Amino acid sequence: MPMIEFNHVDKYYGEYHALKDINLSFEKGEVAVIIGPSGSGKSTLIRTINGLENITSGQLTVNGYDLADNKTDINKIRKNVGMVFQHFNLYNNKTVLENIMLAPRIVLKRDEQENKDFAMHLLELVGLANKADAYPRQLSGGQKQRIAIARSLAMKPQVLLFDEPTSALDPEMIDDVLAVMKNIAQTTDMTMLVVTHEMGFAREVADRVIFFDQGQVVEDDPTEEFFKQPKEERARQFLSKIIVHK
Repeated sequence: MPMIEFNHVDKYYGEYHALKDINLSFEKGEVAVIIGPSGSGKSTLIRTINGLENITSGQLTVNGYDLADNKTDINKIRKNVGMVFQHFNLYNNKTVLENIMLAPRIVLKRDEQENKDFAMHLLELVGLANKADAYPRQLSGGQKQRIAIARSLAMKPQVLLFDEPTSALDPEMIDDVLAVMKNIAQTTDMTMLVVTHEMGFAREVADRVIFFDQGQVVEDDPTEEFFKQPKEERARQFLSKIIVHK
């Protein structure tokens, strides 16, 4: 059974049709990059996976839970689905270490020493163990995003979602964040869905690339195949512009 499965999923905002008949599945450990122009529905798609957006029709299952079923406890899903946003969302009044320890303490009731030890391990993983006692205001944007990734990993999720994690960063900070993401992809069996314009990351790390336009899946190919020769003209146009721009 796939870790995540969309069956004929539609999403409307009033009259606006944001997701159109989405049929996708993602296996355990798979790394998928979702690309496409702004406003094409990419972020909406991944936000449905942890219930930040409700689907209008169809079926969406995550780790065996049906998100369209009113009886499904969304908090059980969120325990296993981490998300890294464009704008960090750290608690400014808490230290870096406290930011990472907070959710496992409240949600999982993790032993305090175990929680601290694991948080420090994650800080080492993202290269920021020396910032444990710092506050978010003392960090650069790239450092904040690496802390946000560590915080998502603190719950030991089975699925990790990234919503344009580098788009708010200065160019020189992007590589450090991408390096952390690559390490996670290459050393864990987490399912990762990444909305991004970072084509180098997609080429190097993704198992597949999904191209979105106007709320629809236009192309869904293995990574090498997609970059060598997209099947659809719309995908070819997008790829030529974004790669030339970079």
